[in-house]
Amino acid sequence: MANLWRLSAVQLTSGPDPLVNLAKVDTLLAQLPKTEQHLAVLPEGVAVFAGPEGLNLQLAEALGFGPLQKAYAALAKKHQLYLLVGTLPTQTSDPTRFAASSLLYSPTGELVADYQKIHLFDALVNDSSKQYLESATTMPGEKLTLVQAQQLKLGMLICYDMRFPGLAQALAAQGMNVMAVPSAFTTVTGEAHWHTLLRARAIETQSFVVAPAQVGTHSNGRQTYGHSLIIDPWGRILAEADGSSEMVLSVETDLDLCQQLAEKMPVRHHNRFQSEFKA
Repeated sequence: MANLWRLSAVQLTSGPDPLVNLAKVDTLLAQLPKTEQHLAVLPEGVAVFAGPEGLNLQLAEALGFGPLQKAYAALAKKHQLYLLVGTLPTQTSDPTRFAASSLLYSPTGELVADYQKIHLFDALVNDSSKQYLESATTMPGEKLTLVQAQQLKLGMLICYDMRFPGLAQALAAQGMNVMAVPSAFTTVTGEAHWHTLLRARAIETQSFVVAPAQVGTHSNGRQTYGHSLIIDPWGRILAEADGSSEMVLSVETDLDLCQQLAEKMPVRHHNRFQSEFKA
């Protein structure tokens, strides 16, 4: 018997106004089919993006509390699906830095998992922004997050995390069969690496990948790549968005494919670096 789950990715051009972003998410989620086992993933920075310096810190909420989190929990309940909020800012022990928190809500509106972005994007990029220094305002997370809902075993990453295969492989070792990678890739790095990195993470972990992205030119001039993707464990692209529009992708998948591939090609058991060469 097939283990069917619908996987959806929401592509947005988020701005600095949380209420405007929330309304756009609501409209796009309403376009999705109604199914019992359904995971919808929103992009990085979905709640607030491209605003003036200090806005994320100003809007940061205590984890599990606050109007932004309450509003997205209500959307999960309204649309009757598992809703992964790509990131919204949460408070940390450092009053000068927030955490980029990815939050998973159940169809009842319950917060069932959270993940704070571990790898922070400090880089020089040949685009309109020129330099990115996330570590100046964002505190890195310190934990892996894998959550199970029925047969869904969801591993949570955020954007730049995809460049570090050790994180994805650690989640795969815990049984992951779907990897969520909410993102806000730059246009320059996206054109060069987006498809390659995500397909590689799917293939090596034998997991489905759901990677919604920010898209277009934002209110502060930042440019994001779009091209949201849903990929199967063989590395095949099941759905892809364009590089300019807000839209939703949605695919019905059989999660049993992950186990079937693992039985034919048991790469996790073949990985000698997890055993013989472990420090």
